[in-house]
Amino acid sequence: MDSKNGYTAIPKNGFVELQLHHTNNHNHDSFSDDHLEFKNTSKSDQEIENGHINDNDDDILPFIVENSVKKSNGSGGISGAVFNLATSIIGAGIMALPATMKVLGVIPGLILIFLMGVLSEVSVELLVRFSVLAKAESYGDVVQNALGAPARIISEICIIINNAGVLVVYLIIMGDVMSGSFHHEGVFDQWLGHGFWDHRKLLILFIVVVFLAPLCFLEKIDSLSLTSAASVALAVVFVVVCVVIALIKLVEGRIETPRMTPDFGSKKAILDLLVVIPIMTNAYVCHFNVQPIYNELEDRSPQKMNQVGRITTVLCIVIYASTAVSGYLLFGNDTESDILTNFDKDLGIRFSSILNYIVRVGYIFHLILVFPVIHFSLRQTVDALVFKDSGTLLENRKRSLALTVVLLALIYLGSTMIPSIWVAFKFTGATTAVSLGFIFPSLIALKFKQRGEVLNNKENILAWLMLILAITVGVVGVIGNIYSINSKSG
Repeated sequence: MDSKNGYTAIPKNGFVELQLHHTNNHNHDSFSDDHLEFKNTSKSDQEIENGHINDNDDDILPFIVENSVKKSNGSGGISGAVFNLATSIIGAGIMALPATMKVLGVIPGLILIFLMGVLSEVSVELLVRFSVLAKAESYGDVVQNALGAPARIISEICIIINNAGVLVVYLIIMGDVMSGSFHHEGVFDQWLGHGFWDHRKLLILFIVVVFLAPLCFLEKIDSLSLTSAASVALAVVFVVVCVVIALIKLVEGRIETPRMTPDFGSKKAILDLLVVIPIMTNAYVCHFNVQPIYNELEDRSPQKMNQVGRITTVLCIVIYASTAVSGYLLFGNDTESDILTNFDKDLGIRFSSILNYIVRVGYIFHLILVFPVIHFSLRQTVDALVFKDSGTLLENRKRSLALTVVLLALIYLGSTMIPSIWVAFKFTGATTAVSLGFIFPSLIALKFKQRGEVLNNKENILAWLMLILAITVGVVGVIGNIYSINSKSG
């Protein structure tokens, strides 16, 4: 060791991070002298994370947010990332899938669940690749880098509308299941009878304050990996119970033959077909949480995040297909838009009452554990849009707490004013969901191609295909929704 300079020799094939403690500038927007990283690596190893060499990418793709260069190692492993990403996907949308199966029929429904999952994974991989290339910290960052500041604002508004709407739907479902609705009895009604304890608004407020607020106050999404794992486990329990009940009734010959193809026999059936694909699109949207999860992934790389995405996609396709088919088999043409409400009646098998409670209460706890993961990206996006020049939330705990309280209050108020989840799913699926999941990722990939980045023929075709399909689905879905509302009002 050189005692005069205080440095040791860097070993061959070694890695060291030198911290200089005598500089006064700690707030550079890009690389500063505070953190100098040295790697003993050859030219062939200097491939950037998108798969090709770009020795001068700083000039082409400037940093776009403060502190955009972070230490390369996060704290989360692959399993935690899979659970967080799966939790972002598997929420209230799964409750509507049996109803979409009723509209589409079993064969087209299963094909669409698979295709939407694959396309969603392709768009996630494109998003990760170009986010790394742009050194982006969030969904909005990569949108701004590729498409400009106005596009970023639009994307952040889409995230806010989508996530706030989803969280409102979560609270509505919790209220419907626990305190009941106009057509269905709630769990507390069945357990304890009517009383102050099953008052809908009071019950939702209790859930928000006691269960949701403590989880939403957490500052890092990796802190939610255990709750995410529990939420996925509860979703699996829900699916297993549905499948087992359906199999029992199928063996006993008490299930009607399901429809395999769509019904074109009525005007209402055709209108339902126009809006059902946006609802299924909504079930796979997780793109707003991809970057925060990637940022906290240990030894992160696009290849590792792609592994996370593929595992998550397979898991979600299996869960979605199982839920959609078993739910439709169980209730047939009586399948509700929120299948949980179907579980307040006798299922016609032994231990029916216990299984009903397990399904409903278990899935309420699932939604409670999913809620903070979606809220995390909502809070980050609102902060980036409103307080973009005020530093990160991690640097200002008071602002983080205040923003969390305000958002929870607004979401609670929304849940007390909006009566139904079906219309909300149809509109968000046709607008914000297709924009965040397919339109923006496709435009980002095509824009980077114009800048000279490598996009092979397969990726180019997929990007254009996703863009055209997303715009078509969005336009047709919105027209179908408007026409459906006008038909009902007329």
